[in-house]
Amino acid sequence: MPRARARLRRTADLRSLRRRAESQGRSPGARLPAGEEHQHGPVISKQHREKVLSYYELAKKEGAKVVTGGGVPKFGDARDSGAWIQPTLWTGLPETARTVREEIFGPCAHIAPFDKEEEAIAMANDTPYGLASTVWTTNPRAATASARRWKSASPGSTAGFLRDLRTPFGGAKLSGIGREGGLHSLNFYSEPTNVCIKL
Repeated sequence: MPRARARLRRTADLRSLRRRAESQGRSPGARLPAGEEHQHGPVISKQHREKVLSYYELAKKEGAKVVTGGGVPKFGDARDSGAWIQPTLWTGLPETARTVREEIFGPCAHIAPFDKEEEAIAMANDTPYGLASTVWTTNPRAATASARRWKSASPGSTAGFLRDLRTPFGGAKLSGIGREGGLHSLNFYSEPTNVCIKL
């Protein structure tokens, strides 16, 4: 997963996000991951873990306040040989910070406050990337209306990674070109040819 550039309405409670991140960090400690209740697993390799952890250190150097996480969990069993990272939340970074602007592909998010929806959309669109975006709200109608203004390939609402595999998926901007899923997947399994005949 890319890092998240989360925007939190200034009147919202950051504590609920912290509790959620911390519960995800602890849930693998109860038993080995199995089943849909697990939403957090290790990253792909220890090499990638080191890359993500280097961004965690960069965030602190750039002035981030670590709300939760920021390290490697210890389980005391076979999982300690895996590439686990604690889900991490930061606050306090400027929009120009590298850890806000670059794709980290780790379990982390920078939380920035906003007062008006227009401000949140402007901040979210101010990136050279556009793989996906999600708005979390109790008002689905407002979420659908604002999704039309997001400059990402796969806007969603209060669903996280939920998507219908029959629908197109792919990046926008520097996050990629082309689509897969649904009819677009047929192109992946096809070998178009061109036969030219001069008449």
